[in-house]
Amino acid sequence: METTTEHKKTPKLRTGIVVKDKMQKTVVVEVVRRVMHPKYGKFVRKRLRYAADNPDNQAKAGDMVLIEETRPLSKTKRWRVREVTQKAMTV
Repeated sequence: METTTEHKKTPKLRTGIVVKDKMQKTVVVEVVRRVMHPKYGKFVRKRLRYAADNPDNQAKAGDMVLIEETRPLSKTKRWRVREVTQKAMTV
């Protein structure tokens, strides 16, 4: 009899800023990372935008959030808001 140990994968985590929150239960999060250019050695900013599930509508535009990868929830949503790490400054 063989014993199988199943390892549960840890989800990918990204930190970004919410740029759009007009949809219901969905926010668009922009993640910026710095990558060194292979030829010139200069650091270049690369950005990606992820549609993330926001079921309780807790994240608003300008908030810094932690998102985690999840199963496909819709055509574009593959990420879920795990927590709001920093609220946006309101004037």
